Amino acid sequence: MAHDIQDLIYLMQRLRDPDTGCPWDLKQSFATIVPHTLEEAYEVADTIEREDWEHLKDELGDLLFQVIFYAQLGDEEQRFDLDAIVDNLVQKLVRRHPHVFPNGQLRAERAVSAPDEDIDAAQVKANWEAIKQQERDTKARSGVLDDVPRALPALSRAVKLQKRASQVGFDWNDPLPVLDKIAEEIDELREAYAKGDHREIESELGDMLFAQVNLARHLGVNPETALRSTNQKFERRFGHVEQRVNESDREWQQFTLDELDGFWDEAKAKGL
Repeated sequence: MAHDIQDLIYLMQRLRDPDTGCPWDLKQSFATIVPHTLEEAYEVADTIEREDWEHLKDELGDLLFQVIFYAQLGDEEQRFDLDAIVDNLVQKLVRRHPHVFPNGQLRAERAVSAPDEDIDAAQVKANWEAIKQQERDTKARSGVLDDVPRALPALSRAVKLQKRASQVGFDWNDPLPVLDKIAEEIDELREAYAKGDHREIESELGDMLFAQVNLARHLGVNPETALRSTNQKFERRFGHVEQRVNESDREWQQFTLDELDGFWDEAKAKGL
């Protein structure tokens, strides 16, 4: 018999049972689970990027278990449970899809109204952001950037900060000024390097990276995805260089950089 979500909830309850549960699971808290959640999310992303569909089910299960774990912790502390998480999520998604649920109800209009066929994906995204902004406005008044999570990876957080600023008009209209900004940041980095001031070098390097993220956003490219792809490309090409070195009777230190670069060019020529 196939297991369902109720079985998973029961399993989690057993793991957290003070008398008969698992010692490791009993020691965990919201804070200690966070690194595992991040790791599982990255493993899902990695599996999708590799198109390893056979193992994606396993990785999605591991990620789902993180939600179940948080729900159990919340229930134990009388903060919330899984039902509350699901209810909040459904309400939010119905509210943010008025083109599908025009009456603001999940099931009522399924039989009496059809989705708006005139709306396109760009308009849906614009509406989504507008509704999110309305939701933020109903909460305690805060700064435009205040609720961008600080725990996000730096590249992802840079994109979110820039998008949020763009919503209030603080943005360029096309990529060309961003390219000029990158050139400006490179010049400032050169000046910092010439001074030998490590703190200033770090600051200017950060500015340059931030500008490059901005360029990616204007070009419609996810910088995290682009860099992950380049990492994989580097691994493939360096693997070829390593193979060529191993096939020789020489050590790494006996090769000049030009020779190693030649192996790298071989890898590029092979389409690696």
